[in-house]
Amino acid sequence: MLPLVYHDDYSPPFPANHRFPMEKFRLLRDHLVDSGLVRDGELHRPEICPADVLALAHCPAYIERFASGELTYQEQRRLGLPWSEPLARRTVRAVGGSLLAAELALKHGAACHLAGGTHHAHFDEASGFCIFNDLAVVARYMLESGRAGRVLIYDCDVHQGDGTARLLENVPDAITVSLHCEKNFPARKAKSDWDIGLPIGMGDTDYLKVVHDSLGYLLALYQPDIVLYDGGVDVHKDDALGYLQLTDAGIAARDEAVFRHCLERDIPVVGLIGGGYDKDRAVLARRHGILHHSAARVLAQLR
Repeated sequence: MLPLVYHDDYSPPFPANHRFPMEKFRLLRDHLVDSGLVRDGELHRPEICPADVLALAHCPAYIERFASGELTYQEQRRLGLPWSEPLARRTVRAVGGSLLAAELALKHGAACHLAGGTHHAHFDEASGFCIFNDLAVVARYMLESGRAGRVLIYDCDVHQGDGTARLLENVPDAITVSLHCEKNFPARKAKSDWDIGLPIGMGDTDYLKVVHDSLGYLLALYQPDIVLYDGGVDVHKDDALGYLQLTDAGIAARDEAVFRHCLERDIPVVGLIGGGYDKDRAVLARRHGILHHSAARVLAQLR
């Protein structure tokens, strides 16, 4: 059975109609339970990520400033989220969830988080709804704890993983790969190890060819010990902040391809949900759930 990681802290009280769909994490849990993929009691509940682990990728003073609610007005604007104690707890809990998912993937071959993929967070500042960069934290933790000798981050969010690229640019055993819409946020791109900029309007067929070709090449080239997969659904044709044209079927095929490419090579893989924006939050939750259903399907087929 595919291990899934979730905590009730993930959807704290939040302003109604805010651009960021904070309730999507709770709705995603409800969807996965209602669809029969998992029972609530089977979900793995993470601990809060310790400050010293966060500090593997982030400035300790910034960690403390955020935890105590002392971000400046400009920092709050750049983040785009209103600070609160429940939000602060949710943030460090979610990084703990990505860490737990990585541990479970090493043990079981694959695992998925019902959150994660906060790839715009930088060393000492928030950006684009991202406070701490769980991809960079997990990569550094895996390497420095000796759990992995090489980590590959395969980021399919529609926006470039600029924070991840900058945080890991001097970590040779953390390979950053970003498939993103070239004409989209952030305006100033960072330099990943592999940036694959996609044109506005790309649909299922062309996108899936890029996925298969890049995975076939990069997994053979680097032979990582674990893959962190950011399965953002803001590539969907109906997403409010994306400019690609993938359908539900295209996203399912993408997610299955990532898990199949990794698991057929005996490479543990962690699925993180990344970005997704839709005014219909229930539709968005089901869209994010494609990742978990696809991963479970591949895992069952290969066992």
